[in-house]
Amino acid sequence: MKNINFVGPRYIFLAISLTMIAISIVFFFARGFNFGVDFSGGTTMSVSFNNTDMTPAKVREIFSSADPAFENMSVSQLHNLTTTGTQIKRSLFSITIGKFYDVNQKDKLVEDVQKIAKDRGMNIKFESFQTVSGYAAAGLRQSAIWASVVAGIALLVYMAFRFQFVFGVGAIASLIHDLVITAGLFSIFWIRFDSTVVASLLTLLGYSLNDTVVIYSRIRENLKKMRGKPMAEIVNVSINQTLSRTINTSLTTFIVVFVLFLFSGTVLRPFAFGMSFGVITGTYSSIYIASPILIGWLEKRKRKVALRR
Repeated sequence: MKNINFVGPRYIFLAISLTMIAISIVFFFARGFNFGVDFSGGTTMSVSFNNTDMTPAKVREIFSSADPAFENMSVSQLHNLTTTGTQIKRSLFSITIGKFYDVNQKDKLVEDVQKIAKDRGMNIKFESFQTVSGYAAAGLRQSAIWASVVAGIALLVYMAFRFQFVFGVGAIASLIHDLVITAGLFSIFWIRFDSTVVASLLTLLGYSLNDTVVIYSRIRENLKKMRGKPMAEIVNVSINQTLSRTINTSLTTFIVVFVLFLFSGTVLRPFAFGMSFGVITGTYSSIYIASPILIGWLEKRKRKVALRR
């Protein structure tokens, strides 16, 4: 068994983590998030053209001719698609605009855009059309916040019941670390933050906690087997004993979600991004945050027991 000194430089890693958390919080307030349509309200659509030479600039020109509001739209080109049963390729684009369209407005927009495209010798097809009002978006944001709060409380109760309250505090500190830093990356790199990201963050909570539980279980076992040993040594031995399991699980999970991030479309990419970096922060926090944070608490409790004797 390898004996890597994980807890020795724990204060260095705690300082690194606090710095990363501080940077993330600064970006939260200074820059905010690139909220998707489901959190900010507006319209997102996928359209395809029979002209494979289409560019985002040409798409913007066609839509802004139908509605000047599209001058401020976000447009990105997706992979070309092949029509089912034929070999005809079409250029596929994703469009997002912060304007809500009701049914009548949608029908008029589709009609106007198709007419403009036809006049220019092109055929346009609306593959998907999703619109969310500002009121509905506010409700979704509130639901996402409550889901995160309830999940955190439930995990704290579980850890306190499964181990001790101090273990629960260590686990929650680790989870907060993971959530803040991962969410900070979305703000720093200005990646779309939508309901799929909330799903990735909640998934990350369970994944990170699973890693922490494995290490905590070994620490609890070693507290009995290594009675009388320094707490730092007990925690360090426990981390080393579970290290191969932690690395194998994290590496295989990271490979899958990172490949998904590289090859997924615009809908799943934010989810894959959150999971890819969340796996890294979750593994890091289980080793360098959740476990070392117990040392001070357990040593303090040990001293109190010794004084009573």
